[in-house]
Amino acid sequence: MPTYCEVALPLPLDRTFTYLVGAGAVPRRGARVIVPFRNEKLVGVVMELHAKAPTEFEAKPVETVLDEEPLLSDQLLELAVWMAQYYLAPLGEVLRGMLPLTAEVRRTVYYRITDAGRDALAGSFDGGREQGRRNRVSAEEQDVERKVLVRLAEGEAVKLSTLRTATAADLPLLTAMIRKKWIVRENSATERDARRMERFAVLVPEARLPALTAKQQAILAELAACCGELPLTALRDKGTSASSLQTLVRRGLVRIEERPAGFTMSGLGHVKPTHALNEPQMEALASITTAEGFQPFLLHGVTGSGKTAVYLAAMQRVLDRGMGAILLVPEIGLTPAAAAQLDATFGSKVALLHSALTPAERSEQWHRIRRGDAPIVVGTRSAVFAPVENLGLILVDEEHDQSYKQEETPRYNARDVAVMRAKLAGAPVVLGSATPSLESWQNSEAGKYKRLAMAKRVSNRPLPGVELVDMRMEFQQTGKEQLFSRLLVTETQAALDRGEQAMILLNRRGYSFVAMCRACGEKLECVNCAISLTHHKPVSSADAIASAGQRLECHYCGYQRKVPKNCPKCDSEHLYYLGAGSQQGEERLQEMFPTARIGRMDRDTVRGRHDMERLLSRLHSGEINLLVGTQMIAKGHDVHGVTLVGVVGCDHALSMPDFRAAERVFQLMTQVSGRAGRGDLKGRVVVQTYHPDHYAILAASAHDYAGFVARELKYRRWMHYPPFEVLANLLVQSKRMEEVAGWSAELGKWFQKTAPEGVRVLGPCTAPIARIKEVYRFHLILKASSRKALNAALRGVLEHAEKAGIPRRNLVVDVDALRLM
Repeated sequence: MPTYCEVALPLPLDRTFTYLVGAGAVPRRGARVIVPFRNEKLVGVVMELHAKAPTEFEAKPVETVLDEEPLLSDQLLELAVWMAQYYLAPLGEVLRGMLPLTAEVRRTVYYRITDAGRDALAGSFDGGREQGRRNRVSAEEQDVERKVLVRLAEGEAVKLSTLRTATAADLPLLTAMIRKKWIVRENSATERDARRMERFAVLVPEARLPALTAKQQAILAELAACCGELPLTALRDKGTSASSLQTLVRRGLVRIEERPAGFTMSGLGHVKPTHALNEPQMEALASITTAEGFQPFLLHGVTGSGKTAVYLAAMQRVLDRGMGAILLVPEIGLTPAAAAQLDATFGSKVALLHSALTPAERSEQWHRIRRGDAPIVVGTRSAVFAPVENLGLILVDEEHDQSYKQEETPRYNARDVAVMRAKLAGAPVVLGSATPSLESWQNSEAGKYKRLAMAKRVSNRPLPGVELVDMRMEFQQTGKEQLFSRLLVTETQAALDRGEQAMILLNRRGYSFVAMCRACGEKLECVNCAISLTHHKPVSSADAIASAGQRLECHYCGYQRKVPKNCPKCDSEHLYYLGAGSQQGEERLQEMFPTARIGRMDRDTVRGRHDMERLLSRLHSGEINLLVGTQMIAKGHDVHGVTLVGVVGCDHALSMPDFRAAERVFQLMTQVSGRAGRGDLKGRVVVQTYHPDHYAILAASAHDYAGFVARELKYRRWMHYPPFEVLANLLVQSKRMEEVAGWSAELGKWFQKTAPEGVRVLGPCTAPIARIKEVYRFHLILKASSRKALNAALRGVLEHAEKAGIPRRNLVVDVDALRLM
């Protein structure tokens, strides 16, 4: 019988930890356990069981075994180990991302007094306030500190909520007391029941009715009209009295029952009608469904070619064989539409996984999948870890999308993880897109992926015609800077007059994205980030047009401030705003088209889980006939009434310091153009640009993916960038500028000294955005001819960083980085 286990903990440490297995339940590999770690109780995953006792320390015992059966299969554990090695991420953090079960563990923060704290309580607060170490603390803060120490000195550790209620202490003050070593913080983790329950009021049959008030009679009438039962939330929505309901319960006329809460896949009522597959669709489907074992496919289909229909048919074939399938979509915004289609096709066999679900809902969906109740899974990038048994197919829709890359540890790309998971499961994987990433395209050129082509739209509908408007000439001819060109205004009015719908892409949030002083040129920047603040106008309601207001906001850290009357630097009153965002676009369109029914789709209007569903429902029903928004409007929406698409300011990204800038502009232009003409009416696209001769703009306007790829790959080969070489971004971070500069210089010297074979190093230098959330940022970009050389160089520099005393938490390793800002 094993007496020890190796546990992977969610810590920035590249190792597992040995714990003693107690006399109770023995954990199994892949199960969760609660273990002590310093002053905390952490949830970890058992990776190995053995009988070898550690020689350098005494192993602490496992406190709680959460799972009788392993939650993670050997296949998923193997995938986690691969991810940890490939992305150089701590194994425990990889496993934490795989298990969205935080609702099943109750975490509590406690505080305990230390000996130094007792000494401070005995000395510093008895006439000792003049001590130099406390001179910077106000009298009010000293009083709160004393209250905290007095409360903790009573004995046992105290919960954070209890301590704050009793002493009025805030978190910064408690953090300062921890730094003084007066108190310590302890985290506790305990198991909890995460099942979602809903309370119902149920009418008791054949009960004698005593004299009742009007409110009580109204409740009984409501229940009788609804088959004798209603959720308490529905009763509250109807304005019923809680006290009247309690009286009915006491009298035995109504009883309260708890039942498992229901789950709605999607509130989006519109589902595309299914059509018989055409010849290219049938050929693609045949290739996918006849594949034996692991086989990666690149499904290159133009916008509107019916890729989704192929996905649904392939999943049905897999389900008929008694196997499961996973469909990944890049954005939560696409999930409602995909879920509605899958729900209509497969019913209760579908599960949904994305970050907008509550922790309890995610836990519920995860367990449905694991039990086999839902063999079909749809979700965003984390759905690639869904515990589908007997996995038969993985589909990655819009595989080029950057949203598949996670921007926090572990920094994985769900597209690449999907390919590896399919390999481990011996199943086919399909990467679908109208604008495949150059990495996937090159893999298909090299024969690693089998390419499937769908070059025409369904029903032979034509691709929309694209017309470029040179905004330089527009300015010369009109003599003024206009947000919308004359052609776009004319075409929009014509589409609205014909009763059709139009979309306008304005890929910036807010009203104006730079606030600047005319006198001294000072930009109003975030106090926490090296980035300009964006001007937002407040709205009085969800459907209101922006009205006058004064708010500046940072889109990186959320910092907000009011627009100052005068420049903070020179006190000039001449502040003005540059650039236009989607909020200003909505306001201008309302002025130009006062009778239009205008909607806006961006992160300011789509905040909650159901906001996107409501907006898309209004668009499908025709309630909205003119939609303006950021790149969210380009993400796969299929609205047959849209005949015109306007593209405004898309080409500003060409000036970004990023070698993928041209690829992103081409993809965005092509994707948003594909929203036009998806029904029976022909579509048209108007693109406003200051770079009408750029090859990405010209190729997108001609729907010429092959031409763009040929030219872009030539540049990538010359400059040794992916897909011809592999790349990683090594980010060095600290709240102290001198510290981050010294650390990055130390790492740069190591690279100069060791000169890893086959690896090019750019930097170190400040990152394009030098400070985010009060953290200064330097980076080094590594390019290598092989994965092996890149991995060896990164592991070598991390080992050197540890020896040099550079904390691992201050280093971010981003393998296959998509954002270099």
